[in-house]
Amino acid sequence: MSMLRLDVADFIAVATIDNPPVNAQPPAFMEEVTATFDAISDRDDIRVVILTGAGKIFSAGADLKNRPGPDAPPGTMWSRMRMARECMYSILECKKPVICAINGPAMGAGFGIAVSCDILVASETAFINLPEIDVGLMGGVRHAMRMFPHSLRNRMILTGHRVSGAELYRYGIVEACLPPDELMPYCMDIARNIAGKSPIALAYAKEAINLVENLSLRDGYRWEQSNTVRLSRTEDAVEARTAVMEKRAPVFKGR
Repeated sequence: MSMLRLDVADFIAVATIDNPPVNAQPPAFMEEVTATFDAISDRDDIRVVILTGAGKIFSAGADLKNRPGPDAPPGTMWSRMRMARECMYSILECKKPVICAINGPAMGAGFGIAVSCDILVASETAFINLPEIDVGLMGGVRHAMRMFPHSLRNRMILTGHRVSGAELYRYGIVEACLPPDELMPYCMDIARNIAGKSPIALAYAKEAINLVENLSLRDGYRWEQSNTVRLSRTEDAVEARTAVMEKRAPVFKGR
């Protein structure tokens, strides 16, 4: 049974986490997310993705009911950890931009999936937290370090503190905090804008987002300039420049 619905129209994919009652993440879910986003990277009919949750919860995180115990066969826990890691990286490394519509609580591994997306938008009913400290687990520290201010992130890690949608917006972690019925329309507006861009330019931009953060200023800028040269030689780049000069909407072919 699928736990991730995928609907595609007009170059926009809506991926909906659908594992009631709380959209928890058992191993089968992690495998499905990884396979789905790997496939999205290769699909020409998708230029942008919106990731959200069904119902009132984005994701309550790891499925604790099926968590490997101390008597599990050797290697079981390491395999589970690798599966979770690759699930998040399949989103982070997806060749297409991913917008996260955080429709409700994003807890633990739900937080990990949300912050692996490129653009984050929250509902007023949403919150993010790291409850691992209370359930004998560890996780989310590295993601929290790149997203939250020093004191707040440490409070989250050490206490499981919940950060509301409004507070996420105040800290600039999400770009908007909206009433629940305005969340998807807002994200769809962003998605339509992105879907109208050259898919080649989007791929280069997404690659830059993921890569240059870990490079020096000089190396990062040089890498971007090299890709600018490559991009400028494509048919889409010529079409973009021509459309600007002719004051018309461009028609991109992905070449």
